[in-house]
Amino acid sequence: MANKLHVSPSSRSRSPILLCTLSFLALSLLFFLFSLSSSQTRNLSSFPDPNLTLKPETSFVTSLEHFLTVKASKSSPIRDDTVLQVTEEDVKELDEKMFVKESERVYGNVYYPVEFPIRVYVYEMPRKFTYELLWLFRNTYRETGNLTSNGSPVHRLIEQHSIDYWLWADLIAPESERLLKTVVRVHRQEEADLFYIPFFTTISFFLLEKQQSKALYREVLKWVTDQPAWKRSEGRDHILPVHHPWSFKSVRRYMKNAIWLLPDMDSTGNWYKPGQVFLEKDLILPYVPNVDLCDAKCLSESESKRTTLIFFRGRLKRNAGGKIRAKLVAELSGADGVVIEEGSAGEEGKAAAQFGMRKSVFCLSPAGDTPSSARLFDAIVSGCIPVIVSDELELPFEGILDYRKIALFVSSSDAIQPGWLLQFLKGISPVQLRDMRKNLAKYSRHFLYSSPAQPWGPEDLVWRMMAGKLVNIKLHTRRSQRLVKESRSICTCECKRTNFTGPSSV
Repeated sequence: MANKLHVSPSSRSRSPILLCTLSFLALSLLFFLFSLSSSQTRNLSSFPDPNLTLKPETSFVTSLEHFLTVKASKSSPIRDDTVLQVTEEDVKELDEKMFVKESERVYGNVYYPVEFPIRVYVYEMPRKFTYELLWLFRNTYRETGNLTSNGSPVHRLIEQHSIDYWLWADLIAPESERLLKTVVRVHRQEEADLFYIPFFTTISFFLLEKQQSKALYREVLKWVTDQPAWKRSEGRDHILPVHHPWSFKSVRRYMKNAIWLLPDMDSTGNWYKPGQVFLEKDLILPYVPNVDLCDAKCLSESESKRTTLIFFRGRLKRNAGGKIRAKLVAELSGADGVVIEEGSAGEEGKAAAQFGMRKSVFCLSPAGDTPSSARLFDAIVSGCIPVIVSDELELPFEGILDYRKIALFVSSSDAIQPGWLLQFLKGISPVQLRDMRKNLAKYSRHFLYSSPAQPWGPEDLVWRMMAGKLVNIKLHTRRSQRLVKESRSICTCECKRTNFTGPSSV
């Protein structure tokens, strides 16, 4: 008989313990290796989730300080796109390369969405057009005695019109820090849908001597119009930020084909010549608010404190279209529930405006020297329902936003009739007021510039609006390229009126 293997009772009792111990050690080793691998993956990743690491900064001064002293110092050396000499062959070569890229999108195997992302080439301009102007603002910001002729602090005005900084800072930020999916920066011109010109027109206008700024404008004009991409389209696919209506005036007629970023159309003709600006070509951007955001908690707490019916603080006497203010002041002054104050945009003015808007149900928004003013956007972020008395006003992002949900529009002729405006406002039902305040809370995000730029913030809405312009831009660009000498350069009444197809010349 074969020998049987004898296992002692003590051996049988140790086997399960030994197996459990070995299993535990094996699992521990696997967990350790997995943790090590995950850690290395996280460390090597160049695209961390920015939602977890980056808090949006909405203060222009704070954001600019960080940009100049931290980000700019860490960035790689800047390539200069300055062109010394451009030939007709250079322009044809770029046009052919852009045709090849377009063909790849149309006939390639990969489907490209029509709208997004928009591909933008950002010019690398000489530092005197970009960084040096930002440093000039930063180094003189505390010089509070620098005022315009009507007493407004110059640096505060620059902040209100600083859309050129916010857009540029987002476009050139590392992809790991960007949140927007509607636009992507490309580094080859033939890949671009649009070309961004990063020149700070408002800073140069206010902080340089008059002749100095005019000389710089001429340099910028020559630099940009010498570019092959400009010559190819005559500037139709170029974006030019000219958000303050006084800025860049001496040369902007030579760049009338470009897409201008404006505060308003100003159809009064005081600031823009006929044919220079129109909705089909240009884009209106909101002012940067001069007051802090009244968030959901603030709105809830201020609800019972809004004891003023209608509030206004600002310059009471203005030129041109702003003359309606004097008539409104005469009509409303002294009435119950009305607060009208003279004031400017300095630090004290900011605090007073913020306090008054958060105590008011309605905020009066009449035309200034132009049909628009920053006061409208101050009211929106304060939860104060704007009462817009500006017959020629054009509004930012109106293709996306319905302002009837957050503001009341009143004609100038009605507003100055004795007793009409107050009776109208008192007739707004509590239900409508509640709905409008809820919508104000939702809409505020669309008017808060920030770094990093936020989805559905103003920077994002710029590119969503630009998507609607792209086909028309390419239409007019290609049409201008194929017209022969004898062609009648007539397209539609709109084209003829605006001279959109006419070439620029210096």
